[in-house]
Amino acid sequence: MSNRRRPALVNIYRSEFLRSRAWFARRDRWFRDQSTRGIPLECAACGQPADKHHLELHHLDYTGMSSTNGRWLALEAHEDLMPLHPYCHDLLHRLIDRDPVLSENRTRRDATHLALRRLRPKLQPADGSTR
Repeated sequence: MSNRRRPALVNIYRSEFLRSRAWFARRDRWFRDQSTRGIPLECAACGQPADKHHLELHHLDYTGMSSTNGRWLALEAHEDLMPLHPYCHDLLHRLIDRDPVLSENRTRRDATHLALRRLRPKLQPADGSTR
């Protein structure tokens, strides 16, 4: 098991899946579902409120993502996606990629939650208020 990003897979994921109609439809559906549930949008790392145009979705699991005959499917469960500001998302991936325990010895979901526990105190104001 490894969470370390592999260049070939990252390129396909970024150049194809994240630009696919399937992903844009799934992303829109995730934000719509979040709104329907009455859950305010905020970054899972820094806790700051944001709208969908300022958030990216981090995959906790890739099981709903697949390609069949060159056509992408984005069937991720709602709870397998997590909203993050682009900066916070990048920090999360850097932390996971650089820590051998997180990148090689934990599931992606566990690695994400452990990395977020490290990042949150550094990204959120000490008094718990929003910036």
